[in-house]
Amino acid sequence: MASATAVTAVGAVVGVATGSLGAASNDNVEATAADSTLLADIPAGQQAQVQTVSLTRQADAQAAQAGAAAKKSAEEAARVRAAQDAKAKKDAADKDKADKEAKTRDLETQAASRSVSRSTFQVQSSYSISEIQAIARQIVPSGQFQCFSNIVNNESSWNYRASNGTAYGLVQALPGSKMSTTGADWQTNPATQIKWGLTYMNERYGSPCGAWSFWQAHDSY
Repeated sequence: MASATAVTAVGAVVGVATGSLGAASNDNVEATAADSTLLADIPAGQQAQVQTVSLTRQADAQAAQAGAAAKKSAEEAARVRAAQDAKAKKDAADKDKADKEAKTRDLETQAASRSVSRSTFQVQSSYSISEIQAIARQIVPSGQFQCFSNIVNNESSWNYRASNGTAYGLVQALPGSKMSTTGADWQTNPATQIKWGLTYMNERYGSPCGAWSFWQAHDSY
């Protein structure tokens, strides 16, 4: 059995190891300090026991701190991974949407081109605005007609003989002779002008609506 002196010394050393010394009153500090001076009087085996208890408590405290730090680091890493995963999913969804929209535009352009190549209209000596618009509705895809109409309204007010210098026709091709690639009757046939205008808008701006967006920003296309 340890002596009373040994027990007192053990308590003092253990108290110091666990931080209880800082919370003690001045009297307890002095008493502990006085008792701890008796450590030298404790037999060697009991001194080792006291030191082992102190080191064990210190190790436990360090292990707890290390565990808390590791947990915090793991939680932060998990948040970073979650944010990266969410961004990757959003980027993939945006790309998929853009690809689908581009594919849809391509299909519309191809369909419009096929429609233009197949469409034939009876040639007349003159055409009213309503007749020209009816022809345009048969040539221009329905989802693009309003944009096409907006451009024609601003360029020629649906006058297929409108001229402004060398610009000519419904879409004011510059020079008008460009439209001869679609038909030799480009000066007198609004269908030829509409076909040429639609092809031009598709090739240069992707669609009539793309051309109209450019027109709004520049007052021309």
